[in-house]
Amino acid sequence: MLLLEHDAKTLLARSGVAVPPGVFVGSATELGVAVLPPGPWVVKAQVPVGGRGKAGAIRFADNVTALAVAVDAICAMRVKGHAVRGCRIETQMQGGEAYLSIAVDAAAGMVRMLFSPQGGVDIEDQGSESLRSVMVPLDAAAMHAALPLLTAGAPAHMVQAVASAGALLADLLIRHEALLIEINPLFVLENGHWIAGDARFAVDESALPRQAELTVLISDRPAAYTDALFKFREGFDYIDLDPQGEIGLITTGAGLSMKIIDDFVAQGHKPFNFVDIRSGQFRGDPGRLITVMRAIARGPNIKVVLVNIFAGITHLGEFARLLGEALAAVPELRVPIVARLVGNGLDEARATLAQITPAVELETDLDLALARVTDYVSRHA
Repeated sequence: MLLLEHDAKTLLARSGVAVPPGVFVGSATELGVAVLPPGPWVVKAQVPVGGRGKAGAIRFADNVTALAVAVDAICAMRVKGHAVRGCRIETQMQGGEAYLSIAVDAAAGMVRMLFSPQGGVDIEDQGSESLRSVMVPLDAAAMHAALPLLTAGAPAHMVQAVASAGALLADLLIRHEALLIEINPLFVLENGHWIAGDARFAVDESALPRQAELTVLISDRPAAYTDALFKFREGFDYIDLDPQGEIGLITTGAGLSMKIIDDFVAQGHKPFNFVDIRSGQFRGDPGRLITVMRAIARGPNIKVVLVNIFAGITHLGEFARLLGEALAAVPELRVPIVARLVGNGLDEARATLAQITPAVELETDLDLALARVTDYVSRHA
């Protein structure tokens, strides 16, 4: 999960990382009560994606009138599919632009540290000759020791800045169990002072139960972190994919769930959601099923629900009972339910589902279950 830039800078500033003074506003109407930093200003869309500058979602303003116009324009935008729900207004900064990042390389089991003396929006186009990289163990001391390797041959003021900024970022990565901390641009002055012009901070959602400060930060802005908060509070993965989606999904196994979504999309159908409900952790409680069913029931175009459970730990007899309880608790979900169940306790599940009203259509073959679902969608097109 990528933090909004404003939240990333809030977190960084608390740990001594120098950032431009700034404020978050949800709309131009808030400018009258916001305590603005010194101008002139830069106005940045707060969305959890990169490429805002090239999308026109970063603008400059020299006076309050221009500031209001910029905020209004940006808040009306969508950036790479994300609606802009607010802006960060901060003081414009000057200085040489460098690039610095530290990221966990899960495949290698290491940390990749990157530095370029030339930062900015075109960092991807500079080529390997200007971008320096080292791989080190996930250890703060090892990262500190690698910083001189990144800046070998760079001007003295750049070496000084990266040594200071890099050490702070390394400590933050460890402390917050982060996946990525990227500063681009890193403004560097001739005296070695520096300031983080922009910041990307990727959070490992699995670490949230151990990260109280991060949890408070994202809980204070629920509209921006809906999926992460859902996973944190409910204990499983759920993502709304398409508000106009026609197929609700109650599935287990992230890989298989994604394959089902891909199959439907390839046929031109619209899944409403992604979910890995982790049925092995039900422990006799239908709460997870009820939560997902209520979310699906809010979809205005839902025509059918596919339940796909490949039972390992879960006993299908118990699952069928919990499914019946959940359907009774969510009477507003009035669409056909196709259940593809495979695994231990199938006969007991079949007997239990036969007694449920409304009826649940049981199928053990995935292709046949998908065909039933698409038939419902086609019939109600």
